Amino acid sequence: MSDRVLVVNCGSSSLKYRLVDVAAGEALAWGLAERVGQPSGRLTHHRPGEPPDVVERALPDHGVALGAALEALDRSGPRLADAGLVAVAHRVVHGGDRFSAPVRIDDEVLGAIRELAALAPLHNPVNAVGIDVARRAFPGLPHVAVFDTAFHATLPPAAHTYAVPPQWARDHGVRRYGFHGTSHAFVSRAAAELLGRPLEEVNSVVLHLGNGASATAVAGGRSVDTSMGLTPLEGLVMGTRSGDVDPAVVAHLHRVAGLGPEEVDRALNSSSGMLALAGTNDLREVHRRIDDGDQAAALALDVFCHRVRKYVGAYLAVLGRTDAVVFTGGIGENDPVVRARSLGGLEALGIRLDAERNAARSPGARRVSADDSPVAVLVVPTDEELEMARQTVDLLAR
Repeated sequence: MSDRVLVVNCGSSSLKYRLVDVAAGEALAWGLAERVGQPSGRLTHHRPGEPPDVVERALPDHGVALGAALEALDRSGPRLADAGLVAVAHRVVHGGDRFSAPVRIDDEVLGAIRELAALAPLHNPVNAVGIDVARRAFPGLPHVAVFDTAFHATLPPAAHTYAVPPQWARDHGVRRYGFHGTSHAFVSRAAAELLGRPLEEVNSVVLHLGNGASATAVAGGRSVDTSMGLTPLEGLVMGTRSGDVDPAVVAHLHRVAGLGPEEVDRALNSSSGMLALAGTNDLREVHRRIDDGDQAAALALDVFCHRVRKYVGAYLAVLGRTDAVVFTGGIGENDPVVRARSLGGLEALGIRLDAERNAARSPGARRVSADDSPVAVLVVPTDEELEMARQTVDLLAR
């Protein structure tokens, strides 16, 4: 029986897709539609070993973007009609406390995803649009929602409860949810495999470091604490997000600068983080500016790595026994300086990098810690689309 899944991920102005062969653990094709809803758009379709198929055309909405993706699949392959497609998987950012696992999508589920837009106003509405479009395009296939928050449904009350008036949680859903769940799930499992141990026996701190960044303490395959909270704003310093700040900043800026809550919220999400401190949210450019003597860029990197190191130490305490610290995401996988500076000074806690291994470039999963390091330090490339496809096939097999 075929187990090929089309994975769809709708953003506010983009649509990503990937055709995944779950048994082989590989992508048969993938692509990105950009500038959806703008005057000019672009769709780039890839197949392994083939030059990209690039089409420049207007993509006025996600329906047109998905249609362009299907045309590219028919034109450059593999044709979905012949691909043995069994399902369409959809990334949904926020499942609230309603969805703790992947779920088959029907009208009721789609309605709930739209209602949860109150918790993720920038993400869930476009996720719902993508689902609606794809259900019309593939009416005979099961559609499955995979939620970024679902992996963190195992957070214990002590970790997910904020010390705020209880009615805020009861009436408005104010609690820690966590995000990047599909990445943390994939990476924690892959780390256990790299260590050659059952997932149930491995405790790890997973650091997903990219333009969005989060840390998760994973005990035996279960998320027990995570840095992102009610929204993806909390926690580590990110490309344009501040991460942790004193909540009183909102009232303070209203009093002293006349800024409204929405204006502060936009700034904390879109013009803070590395962009605010270094003038760029591209870590490669940050390193170049540091080499040129830019003190603001140097401070930005210090702040970024300090925050990561603080969370690593906190999660070592949460786990009690830690077998691995695992780096993933664009920065985590590719930036040896960030890895070294984030873990520097933690040798007394059993974390010792091997400088040569850490500096070596390699595309695969690998160990970068010293042989005598009690806590392994690993680099594991994430594959959220493969994880979503796997979860979809597992759900359909039940």
